[in-house]
Amino acid sequence: MSAAPPDLALSVVSHGHDRLLRRLLSQLDAQPTLAGTRVVVTLNLPDEAFQREMFPHLDVVVVRNEVARGFGANHNAAFERCSARWFGILNPDLALVDGEPFNAMIRHAEAAQPSTIGLVAPRVVGPDLAPEDSVRRNLTPLSLLGRSLGKRATLFPRGPARRGEPFYWVAGMCLLARADAYGQLRGFDERFFLYCEDFDLCARMYTRGFGIMLDEKSRIIHEAQRDSHRSWKHLRWHLASLLKVWCSSAFWRVTFASA
Repeated sequence: MSAAPPDLALSVVSHGHDRLLRRLLSQLDAQPTLAGTRVVVTLNLPDEAFQREMFPHLDVVVVRNEVARGFGANHNAAFERCSARWFGILNPDLALVDGEPFNAMIRHAEAAQPSTIGLVAPRVVGPDLAPEDSVRRNLTPLSLLGRSLGKRATLFPRGPARRGEPFYWVAGMCLLARADAYGQLRGFDERFFLYCEDFDLCARMYTRGFGIMLDEKSRIIHEAQRDSHRSWKHLRWHLASLLKVWCSSAFWRVTFASA
C-alpha cells in the first residue's frame, strides 16, 4: 500500500526579497507542525543569494530562474514539484501572527459543507493587525473606481462563495488550493504576467463548482508593497491584466451569477 500524500506543500517566489524571504522561512522553519513540509522557493532574479541550510526543518527545493517569469507561471511550475493534497501560495512579504495558520485552514476547509472547497485563505491583516481588504466582491470597473477613491471596505462574508451564493474572491498573497482542483483548472492562467491572476483563478474555481472560503479563525500579516502605485511599469502590467479580466468568459460568468 502506498503512503497517503502529505497534507501541504508551499510555494514562495522571491524577486529580490532577500530579507523578507529569510524572515518568512525562518518563521515557518520554527513551526513544529510544518516539520518536513516541502517549500518550493523560486528565485526570480538570477543573482539572488539564498542558503537553504538555514532552514533545516523544511524540505526546501530551490528553483533559480535564468529569466524572470510571471507570478502564475512560477507557482504553476512549483506545483509540478509537489504531491501534497493542498498547495499553498505565499508572498515573501508575509509574517506569522498566531503560529502557522495552514493546518487549521485545511481542517476548516475540509469540514465545510456542503460545497467542496477549492481555495481557502486566512484573514490577512497589516502590521498593526487591522484587517486588510484581501477579500473582495467582483472585479468590475465600478468596484475599481471605488477603490481608487479610497473606498476599500473590509468584506466579512457569511460563508463560502459557491454556486448559488454571492461570488467573492481572495487576494493571492496567501492561498491554499486543493491540489486536485488546482490541477483540473491547470492552475493560474499564465497569460497574466502580474496582477489579477488571483481573481481569474477564483472566478474559474467558482464557475467549476469549487467553493472559495475565507477562514476568519486564521490570520497572517502582510506588508503590502503596492508597486503598481509607484511604478509605471507595474501600472501598465496592472492595466493590461484588467483588460484581460474584462474580456474573459470567467469574469462574465461570475458577473451574471452575482447579478
